[in-house]
Amino acid sequence: MVLDAVGNPQRILLLGGTSEIGLAICERYLQDGPASIVLAALPDDPGREDAAAQLMRAGAKAVTVVDFDAIDTAAHPAVIEECFAGGDVDVAIVAFGLLGDAEDLWQNQAKAVAIAQINYTAAVSVGVLVGEKMRRQGYGRIIAMSSAAGERVRRSNFVYGSTKAGLDGFYLGLGEALREFGVGVLVIRPGQVRTRMSAHVKEAPLTVDKEYVADLAVTASAKGKDLVWAPGAFRYVMMVLRHIPRPLFRKLPI
Repeated sequence: MVLDAVGNPQRILLLGGTSEIGLAICERYLQDGPASIVLAALPDDPGREDAAAQLMRAGAKAVTVVDFDAIDTAAHPAVIEECFAGGDVDVAIVAFGLLGDAEDLWQNQAKAVAIAQINYTAAVSVGVLVGEKMRRQGYGRIIAMSSAAGERVRRSNFVYGSTKAGLDGFYLGLGEALREFGVGVLVIRPGQVRTRMSAHVKEAPLTVDKEYVADLAVTASAKGKDLVWAPGAFRYVMMVLRHIPRPLFRKLPI
């Protein structure tokens, strides 16, 4: 890995360049040392400039912004080429996605397809491309933001949950495929995180701040872990829920 003298990454790629959790992970890395950061974000995303300024204030050496439209998978090869044009990438963070209105999604075909394309298809697309780049490098680390919602998909948000279940399975498998080439993949399964995306949702038990997830991402990645829960207690909650028979599961207030 192209790390500095104390093991910190020198180049970080954030796919989902205005993601609050993704930016928090970048800031957490910058606490340990300066790095150059590439933000891949929608061309018309109004938060692009603020995100770049935020990371410069946090100590980034440089911030490059690249146009990235998750739905336009045909353009992804060129996007990833641009992201790697400045040199090898030590850490790539996959942190884009939509939550949507759960009841609207399963009754609106266009919206359901769109969220599946963004949350799953696009995540697979960039995962394959970034994975190949890092395989050729012979090192690197991918951090993929999954969700506890994908562990056992619930009636209350099953369209979103199903997309995260797919993303989760893909990145765990990608990690196994890339392991022999010196590339690691970390899948993070948070419960509810306090961000703009969840601001309209009633706060659930075990809700955490984005800074908690960021610290977990950096420390777990450094330890070479493949999968972590945020918070850790969610792992045990889901172990129980995973084995509840479906007739009983559907009666739970979740």
